[in-house]
Amino acid sequence: MADRQQTDPAPQWWSRPEGTPDEGRRGGVPAPRPEAGDEAGAGDGVPLQDASPAPESAPQTAPAPVPAADAGDGARPVRYDPWAVEPLQVVDRGREPRGIRLWQVVALGVGTALFAGGIGGYLGVLAERQSSTRLELPQAAAAADKGRAPESVAGIAATALPGVVTLHVRGEKGSGTGTGFVLDQQGHILTNNHVVADSKEIAVTFSTGESVTAELVGRDSGYDLAVVKVSGVRGLQPLSLGNSENVKVGDPVVAIGAPFDLSNTVTAGIISATGRPVTAGGDKGDGSDISYVDALQTDAPINPGNSGGPLLDSKARVVGINSAIRGADKDDPSRQGGSIGLGFAIPINQGKRVAEELIRTGRATHPVIGVTLDMDYTGDGARVGDKGEDGKPSVVAGGPGARAGIRAGDVITKVDGQRVRGGDELIIKIRAHRPGDPLTLTVLRDGRESTLKVVLGSANGS
Repeated sequence: MADRQQTDPAPQWWSRPEGTPDEGRRGGVPAPRPEAGDEAGAGDGVPLQDASPAPESAPQTAPAPVPAADAGDGARPVRYDPWAVEPLQVVDRGREPRGIRLWQVVALGVGTALFAGGIGGYLGVLAERQSSTRLELPQAAAAADKGRAPESVAGIAATALPGVVTLHVRGEKGSGTGTGFVLDQQGHILTNNHVVADSKEIAVTFSTGESVTAELVGRDSGYDLAVVKVSGVRGLQPLSLGNSENVKVGDPVVAIGAPFDLSNTVTAGIISATGRPVTAGGDKGDGSDISYVDALQTDAPINPGNSGGPLLDSKARVVGINSAIRGADKDDPSRQGGSIGLGFAIPINQGKRVAEELIRTGRATHPVIGVTLDMDYTGDGARVGDKGEDGKPSVVAGGPGARAGIRAGDVITKVDGQRVRGGDELIIKIRAHRPGDPLTLTVLRDGRESTLKVVLGSANGS
């Protein structure tokens, strides 16, 4: 057969009826068929591959060279058999391409985010661990302990704390905690009467933590003061006593005590007022255990357990003995059990005199004017009763009041020019002095006012 040159051959598309299943597939790819009228390998050109399926008999071998028909001059060059070429794989026409669904995109995003977050967190931890070993925040250098200025709160506390003690008391009615301070090298300690009044056992603990037992020396309920003593303790550091007459409103003060058994607690404030008439404890029906105090008022926080502790001035000298606090009104739903900034201390001048008497004799004396007061009187001033106890005269015969000219029914309105509003205040003003001190009383009698001079007498306290 003569050679023929085929140019731009027109493709012959094989077709099958719609719906006829694919036949002759290998790997899902249709094999092309030869053109009609040509023998296999008869043409020089490579026919275009058809996208239609090929019969199962279509060759699927690798392309192989076809030798020339003869070795003469008219021999044709070796060529590849186009029907032996394995066709390219194409997507099955019978199936639609599957698209990527939304949940796959979301899952891929979440997985990527979690993976990235985990890697980032791990790297962050590594970086933090590495950087923490090198981290050094700025800080002030440690300074030599040079103490504080003596007049500062820290300076006052450093001076006074070694001389302040905590008292743990056991009695028939239970146990309690209070405070006291050392008076001398003999081991005498001053505290409040209400701290040790029911005592059967007293333990004293110093700021160093050392604890010893103590014995009661003496107490007085009228002044709410008591003295106990420790023995065999070395290195006692008595506190210096100031003068409460020198205290002025606004002076800074420091209170030390054991509120709620928190020993060595230091608080600070000022003197809010002086000469505050304060009564505490006892039963006003007979007045047996009532304390009458011409007190120093302070806003330094004082709470239960502070009782008996020192109130110190700016030179660490004792100017008062912390004794009482004022809470909110009992009918007030916001009533507080602790300090509301109204604390009261017994002036040290009064405390010193009573402590000296308790140490010497075990009892204290009270200054008196020798009259019985009408405690039910509601007018302004202190009224002398019509009768005394057990029907006795209200003015003791031969007593200080009788000698001064006081009579039953007189109303005492002033003491040394200071206003008196009731019987409690008169007792407080009198007990702020010593037996033998002279006083000037302003008396209202039958609507007329007069002044009387009285020299205070003495009576044994409880």
